[in-house]
Amino acid sequence: MSTHTPARYSGYDKLYINGRWVKGRSSHVIRVTDPYDDSLLAEIPGANEADLNLAFESAKKAQPGWAATAPGERAQILRNAYDIVKARKDEIVDWLIRESGSVRIKAEIEWQAVVDIMEQAVAAPYRVIGHIMPSNVPGKECRVYKKPLGVIAVISPWDFAMHLSNRSVAPALAVGNAVVLKPSSDTPVTGALMLAQIYEEAGLPAGLFNVVVGSGSEIGTPFALHPIPRLNSFTGSTAVGIGIGINSMKSPVIKKVALELGGNGPLVILDDADMDVAVNAAVFGKFINQGQICMIANRLVVHEAIHDEFVTRFVNRVKKLKVGDPKEPDTVIGPIINKQQCQGIMTHIASARKEGAMEMTGGEPKGLVIPPHVFTGVTTDMTIAREEIFGPVAPIIKVRNEAEALRVANDTDAGLTGAVITKDENRGLAFALKMEVGMAHINDQPVNDLANNPFGGEKNSGLGRFGGDWILEEFTTAQWVTVQHTPRQYPF
Repeated sequence: MSTHTPARYSGYDKLYINGRWVKGRSSHVIRVTDPYDDSLLAEIPGANEADLNLAFESAKKAQPGWAATAPGERAQILRNAYDIVKARKDEIVDWLIRESGSVRIKAEIEWQAVVDIMEQAVAAPYRVIGHIMPSNVPGKECRVYKKPLGVIAVISPWDFAMHLSNRSVAPALAVGNAVVLKPSSDTPVTGALMLAQIYEEAGLPAGLFNVVVGSGSEIGTPFALHPIPRLNSFTGSTAVGIGIGINSMKSPVIKKVALELGGNGPLVILDDADMDVAVNAAVFGKFINQGQICMIANRLVVHEAIHDEFVTRFVNRVKKLKVGDPKEPDTVIGPIINKQQCQGIMTHIASARKEGAMEMTGGEPKGLVIPPHVFTGVTTDMTIAREEIFGPVAPIIKVRNEAEALRVANDTDAGLTGAVITKDENRGLAFALKMEVGMAHINDQPVNDLANNPFGGEKNSGLGRFGGDWILEEFTTAQWVTVQHTPRQYPF
């Protein structure tokens, strides 16, 4: 399948549809601003439903030819994209800092995650494996072919915008699908338009990757209901994800879903924990990206025998974290993504104070920068223990024993990720296996995402798994084909 000549469009005020940079036809303009200083980064006329239909039609038309290409050709384009991402590290990191308020530490972690997903995708065309199955019918050969689904619809969030888009886009393309991506309106550049540039320059044929930037109120429901895509891949809040799932069933053509939703991850610190390990894990696992990560340590669950020492050491460390400009290399706590999110976090802080939690450290926000807060005396019925905070607020829950720690850890309708700290690895393993989460980590914090491992949750934290061979299963379908080699004897 021949590739098109890239348009080399370098601005960020257009959509990318059918291999062309086009102006969105909605009257609504997406304004992209730096959450730290509110400077304007881009203005993008949004997509309307006509743009959306064109994107899906283009993907549908291009996909069969792409699926028919040799795996080596698909792998080479993914290799090109991998090389481009590595070569453009400084540009990507800079945009992640400016567009999402990522501190440099987090931005470099995200860039590496994008590289890792690209690397996995390079090999993916060769990892789609069929089977020959036994049959009780004489002379019958049973074959199971793995085929791409067709068109994948991706809706991505703002917290790890480029990574959480590309972890669906790259493997979907690698196994022969086409993609239409709708990024968060907070991060359309890093979440989609930079990726479109990268894949265009890598030589991806026109129509296989399309980007529609637009408001959820205008194109969100039509996107989820559209009859062309065979799977909706969504990362975001549980409430919105449930709506995506319902619309996927209400679509004119029922489609699969891959949903990675909200979390309320516990970091459990048992009585035999190494205190240095526990404090280091808690500081990073709670405050990386200002706590704006679905797999963050939303709650710290600490055994009473070590509670006071842990609190003292943890609070002392937290008070020393640098707060402010994310462009400075040693800043740890940068801005919240937008005013609405900031107000939501401040509401959680106010509720913690009102409900009787003890504020060990805190402070008032400056702009969208909220200093880290730590609360002790938190009980399981308090709002900051029940809800996903998505900000730099650490609730500490004291427990009497290991059994209570497990009960508290599982006392949530979320089940994305969790962690446990203990010097006894076997004890940690037994505890981890009883946690009602899709991912559990021993002697580490919950923020782990490795490209070759299964990423996903239980309960209301989602359906399906991203990463490695698991995402290849999500993005392909099995077709059973039989060959009758000898005449079959029928009973009548």
